[in-house]
Amino acid sequence: MNDIQLLIFLILFLSTLVRSTFGFGDAVVAMPLLSMIVGIHIATPLVALISLTISTIILIQNWHLIHFKSAKLLIFYTFIGIPIGLFMLKGQFDNVMKLTLASVIILFSVYQLAKPKLFRLVNDKWISLFGISAGILGGAYNTEGPIIVIYSALRQWEPIQFRATLQGYFFPVALMIALAHGLGGLWTQPVLFYYAWSLPFVFMAIFLGGKLHRKIPTGQFDKYIYICLIILGVILFINTLTH
Repeated sequence: MNDIQLLIFLILFLSTLVRSTFGFGDAVVAMPLLSMIVGIHIATPLVALISLTISTIILIQNWHLIHFKSAKLLIFYTFIGIPIGLFMLKGQFDNVMKLTLASVIILFSVYQLAKPKLFRLVNDKWISLFGISAGILGGAYNTEGPIIVIYSALRQWEPIQFRATLQGYFFPVALMIALAHGLGGLWTQPVLFYYAWSLPFVFMAIFLGGKLHRKIPTGQFDKYIYICLIILGVILFINTLTH
């Protein structure tokens, strides 16, 4: 194992640790770093395979904790929104929309940290709005995650149910993306090599992330989620400005 390979595995370890601890965020950590090292054509299918692996393991461990009604509705409405995003939002205003999304994520999360009791969702009344919005953003910019995380946080689920339900949503999405990569010929020898050799690091990170997740006080979990969303928004903002 050379230094470059070790660095790749450590990046995947860190991104998996974030995902296993909070339920999301692995691609935001891994994609910018891996793209600089191995290029986008290896990083994209590799991160998708890792994401599918993480979702599968967490679901096997916690499937009984998923809020199935919400997960199914979110998936359904997201699929409605995806073609709308593909049709309407691809064009000359891509960067403006991404910067707007990043700003909304940051400002909303800061506001929720300052006044955490103001916005709450007690049922799935608004789930169609969040699901379709996520689908539009996912179809246009591959950024459906933050909207789903915000919805899940506003529902005030217990941390372990929050984490499990997110995997229930992300699993079918990750499965379709990974299969599309495979059918498109993106599962090249380097991708499969890095994936296979990264699995020990990924399994270790999933185990440690589960431990860290259980140590986060329930009353503080929302705070950590919104801090993660702020970081995600900042990364999206910077990536948009620099590309």
